[in-house]
Amino acid sequence: MQAVNYYIVVEKIKEAPTKIGGLELTDEITDNRYNKGKTISVGNLVQGVKNNDIIYYDRHAGYGIEHEGEHLFVIKEQDVVVVLWE
Repeated sequence: MQAVNYYIVVEKIKEAPTKIGGLELTDEITDNRYNKGKTISVGNLVQGVKNNDIIYYDRHAGYGIEHEGEHLFVIKEQDVVVVLWE
């Protein structure tokens, strides 16, 4: 699979649940505006992001797709807010 133009295919990375007191808060409950993900495919016009980068992107961005049994997300370059460097 190859993304085109300004699109990026992302695999969401599940964050570990956060414990507050006796409660365990998951991604769906916390008020985090951004999701963490790994780029699977980057379009030919995208700048600053490459395959296998870890990124943060707007949680309301893009749409989900199923590919070979995996649930992936397709987002636009403008929805990426942070690229993590290691």
